Amino acid sequence: MSLHEAEREALRMRIARSELAERISRALPEDGRAEPLEGLHLYRAAAPTERRHVFLEPSFCLIAQGAKEVLVGEGRYRYDPYHYLLGTVALPAVGQVLEASAERPYLSLRLALDPALVSSVLIETGRLAPRSRSTGASAVDVSPIGTDLLDAVVRLVRLVETPAEAPVLRPLLTREIVYRLLVGAQGERLRHLAVLGGHRGRIARATARLQEDFDQPLRMERLAEDLGMSVSSFHHHFKAVTGMTPVGFQKQLRLQEARRLLLGEDLDAAAAGRRVGYDNASHFSREYKRLFGRPPMRDAARLRPPARP
Repeated sequence: MSLHEAEREALRMRIARSELAERISRALPEDGRAEPLEGLHLYRAAAPTERRHVFLEPSFCLIAQGAKEVLVGEGRYRYDPYHYLLGTVALPAVGQVLEASAERPYLSLRLALDPALVSSVLIETGRLAPRSRSTGASAVDVSPIGTDLLDAVVRLVRLVETPAEAPVLRPLLTREIVYRLLVGAQGERLRHLAVLGGHRGRIARATARLQEDFDQPLRMERLAEDLGMSVSSFHHHFKAVTGMTPVGFQKQLRLQEARRLLLGEDLDAAAAGRRVGYDNASHFSREYKRLFGRPPMRDAARLRPPARP
């Protein structure tokens, strides 16, 4: 690429990022989140946030302004307007907005990825066969964003202000974004969302099983056998994909659900612990404090909105 072409591409990127930030800001004039189009989630924050425990669904995540860090298992992923984050397996995660202010709020979007759509684009492009025999890729990573991908995202967000066009154009633009991801740096990772063969497909099925039965005892031998794997192979590949052990994955699921119960239902700590599979209240409280930094009832009291007079 010549110097002139590089400068022109850089200008296109700056204009696109500026437009994306402006459109998200108009869609969300105040802090919060919204889903103006099916599967398209927008987020705004005027200040850095504390670490928040979330459940990261298969998604394409892009920042228009600011910066964020996501922790998944032992992995740490920081991204900003020059990079995107791609997640291809549903995982417990910790997110934290790092850069935001009232003058330049954090503005981002998350596009949910439908495995059926990814499969359809794979078939159409002839990319079903793996390009790599590597088996160690994790389910999450960050890559630089290219001009064509950013341009497709901007055109998708424009539909927020033209809702009459959205039913026709949103599916086409979502399909284009999936295509741009497939031919980009993380194409092989995205391919794993659609292709169920091999170790990653088995691990995706395992995480789904663990989500479904999170309050039941984890029987590693039975789960590995059902997936056609040895216990050692299952453990190795599970950690390679998710960044955590099966036990750690289940623990985060249980404790996040317990936190939801404490905030949403009139339960004490022991009752919440029993609901998510803990027989020992002291053990539950210790693990809860280790993950969230406070004992269950103190944490819930801190997070609940103040009662109105």
